[in-house]
Amino acid sequence: MIIRNVRPWGADAADIHIESERIAAIAPHDATRAPGADDVDGRGRLVFPSFSDVHVHLDSSRIGLPFRPHTGAPGVWGMMLNDRNNWRDTEVPHAEIVAGTLEQMIAKGTTRVRSYAQVDVDCKLEKFDSVLAAKEKFRGHADVQIMTFPQAGILREAGTVGYLEESLKQGADVMGGIDPSQLDRDPARHLDIVFGLAEKYQVEVDIHLHEPGALGVFSTELILERTRALGMQGKVTISHAYDLGSVSEAVSRRLIDEFAELDVAMATVAPSTTGHLRLIDLVEAGVRVGLGEDGQRDYWSPYGNCDMLDRTWQLAFVNGFRRDDHIELALAVATMGGASLMSRQSPRVAGVGDRPGVAVGDRADLVLVDGETPASAVMDRGVDRTVIHDGRIVADGLRVLGI
Repeated sequence: MIIRNVRPWGADAADIHIESERIAAIAPHDATRAPGADDVDGRGRLVFPSFSDVHVHLDSSRIGLPFRPHTGAPGVWGMMLNDRNNWRDTEVPHAEIVAGTLEQMIAKGTTRVRSYAQVDVDCKLEKFDSVLAAKEKFRGHADVQIMTFPQAGILREAGTVGYLEESLKQGADVMGGIDPSQLDRDPARHLDIVFGLAEKYQVEVDIHLHEPGALGVFSTELILERTRALGMQGKVTISHAYDLGSVSEAVSRRLIDEFAELDVAMATVAPSTTGHLRLIDLVEAGVRVGLGEDGQRDYWSPYGNCDMLDRTWQLAFVNGFRRDDHIELALAVATMGGASLMSRQSPRVAGVGDRPGVAVGDRADLVLVDGETPASAVMDRGVDRTVIHDGRIVADGLRVLGI
């Protein structure tokens, strides 16, 4: 297949040759060559690596359902109870909501997904099963990793650990943890369970960290301590962590250096806070950083629309980016940054000016988008999109194909 007349990362018009699910060649666009039957007409659109949403809660989505007033209470526990009290009250089966959300994500350009699946004594494995079914349904359209996630904590309700372990036996890809100090109030025991199960089932770790200031730094230090002791370099992600930069410049620098040394990755949802570690500092230090949408119009908040190009705009906005190369950095994080969290075979974003993912030898996971420049694509968020996964068109015109 040849993708004709596209502009990789906004460069001159080119023809991209795809063979065996990889980019085999990139040549200047030849307008005189007759198109083949399987060729794609790029129509001068921009082409980027497809998006990677590495922090999404497919299991709590309300995409496709009527809008409802927000009823959540402040704090993780209050929000969790709001979800617990309402998620079953829909006329649409839960598995269909999850699959419909994933379908919309693919239609808008996302082909790599790391989704949380809440596991607790209330839902047991029901939410996990719905995410697993969606993963299977769209196996040919996107790569999906499932994180078994103790949204209600691990220690507050007896029996939680057993359900978490059962989900790992059934194929969960990542072991999750959450606010070990603030929610479970026993960080050593919480993290020992998380890392112990991850080591037992040979999966990676991803810790939800909402904890403020010095408390968040304390929990992070315990995570780093276990990463080093267990030799889990490259297998740990810290999500959110939006207050780690609020303590002092010295603490921020030390944490970033340790993340780089231990290859601990960061997943951000582009929060509207000022205490987060600076994105440019993280990538320039060599830290893998990915982006996610978090909830999708769910019982936690009304935000989220399955469009990672929207979330890329938000990432650029909350970081105060105005320069084109900085906005393009946000786009690189939203695409290959997340890919590097899901697979160490994917190149990480090396810093401002690095534009990986559309070169000879790269996997043919691509999205074509209308726009003048990469920065304008983020600002305008056009809808003329074609999505390619493993060298095959899986969506066009915001509609998934082949299902």
